[in-house]
Amino acid sequence: QVQLVESGGGLVQAGGSLRLSCAASGRTFSGYTMGWFRQAPGKEREFVARITWSGGSTYYRDSVKGRFAISRDNAKNTVYLQMNSLKPEDTAVYYCAAARVVSSSPSNYDYWGQGTQVTVSS
Repeated sequence: QVQLVESGGGLVQAGGSLRLSCAASGRTFSGYTMGWFRQAPGKEREFVARITWSGGSTYYRDSVKGRFAISRDNAKNTVYLQMNSLKPEDTAVYYCAAARVVSSSPSNYDYWGQGTQVTVSS
């Protein structure tokens, strides 16, 4: 079992930045692809970014490319999402998740955090 706990959400003005963190505990973090997803009110959960175990491969949804950066520190069992140039449409609950496969589909992720709220005001 892997437990994931997100932190770093909050209220920020458009154009501002936030850094989300996701700390993993429990069984080994080793080998898991880590992903960030988000869900806005009334919308389905959507993929934001993912990073492979080695950190050598990252992938982003088009709307966040060039603004968001995912990274991980395996020694600390932590994954990060640096979010810059935030827009009101980025407002959502952000979730981190862990998968044994490399995927952008929520259905392929085995473990989920409880989420952290990000609100971007215009």
